[in-house]
Amino acid sequence: MDIAQELLEAIHAVYGLHPEHRSLHAKGSCLTGTFTATPTAGRLTRAAHMAGEPVPVTVRFSNGTGTPHVHDGAMDGRGLAIKFHLPDGTTTDFVGLTLPVFFVRTPEDLLEFTRARTDPEAVGPFLAAHPETVPAVTMQLSALPRASYAQTTFFGIHAFKFVAADGTETWIRYRWQPDAGEETLAQDEADGRSADYLQDEVRTRVERAPITFTLFLQLADDGDPTDDPTAQWPDEREQVEAGRLELTAVAEDCERLVFDPMRLTDGIEPSDDKILRARPAAYSVSIEKRFKS
Repeated sequence: MDIAQELLEAIHAVYGLHPEHRSLHAKGSCLTGTFTATPTAGRLTRAAHMAGEPVPVTVRFSNGTGTPHVHDGAMDGRGLAIKFHLPDGTTTDFVGLTLPVFFVRTPEDLLEFTRARTDPEAVGPFLAAHPETVPAVTMQLSALPRASYAQTTFFGIHAFKFVAADGTETWIRYRWQPDAGEETLAQDEADGRSADYLQDEVRTRVERAPITFTLFLQLADDGDPTDDPTAQWPDEREQVEAGRLELTAVAEDCERLVFDPMRLTDGIEPSDDKILRARPAAYSVSIEKRFKS
């Protein structure tokens, strides 16, 4: 059996099978708006959405689990997926999480970790054998519920190579920082809100005023790993402001859209990160099952 298929079945064993919903990040809200890059971004990459003109975007905020009716205050990661609609009619995607690092380095380890989650006695031995998983698990377990998607920082866990017009190459990781600032809730306060409070809040907020995020790029130094999503780069690495995301309306529907960080455009190249490279196959299997007639 293909590992993407095995992984999908393992995820369904954890969250159940929910037809027409994503296997992960099943619950979310879609918005539209624009992204405008800074001149600094344009110097780092020749990618069309980094040229400085406003580019239309479709955005999906989401909860991390594969359960579509999970309470919005549940312990869980959150996601921000962005589809840039380029002038030539193509698209390219950025995908961010509330964790700055991922749980594992390879699809095989992800399969083993997902299977371990259905057996409490298997989690401890997995973590003992995979110490690189501990930081992400610790961050996840200690995270407080979010007050709003619009007040949450999202990280791109993978490294990408930006290629400038003159051929200069720069390895980067990105994060989206909310202009409204960060805000969390105590667990009991989140539990006391409606099950869909994050969805309701973001829709109400965007009707009142634009929701904005600033894109920052962290630039790698010599020796920083580009193929390991479990490893953070040092905080002292140079960071540059690369653009502004402005969301202005609720999207009618984006549930059939696939947001894939490997959907790249000229001027941005992937690393050899095995998790990154495996994502398209996993998405392909997932969407085929979601909308299979």
